[in-house]
Amino acid sequence: MERLLLWLGRIGGVVGVLLCAIAMLARLRGIYTLQGFQVGTLLLAGIGAMVLGCLGYLAAIAEGRPTGR
Repeated sequence: MERLLLWLGRIGGVVGVLLCAIAMLARLRGIYTLQGFQVGTLLLAGIGAMVLGCLGYLAAIAEGRPTGR
């Protein structure tokens, strides 16, 4: 389970960074929509994916740590 959470964190982080970078580059070029999605929506999806990645890493850390029982 810990390996699955680590991979969830890695994939979520990479996808999030890519979506944020795409949204940032599009906005800098003056483009407000990409393939029918507003650039702000892509930015929010990227932030959500990065949060998912952070939560995956946090859960992996919590799962690997002994509880002291």
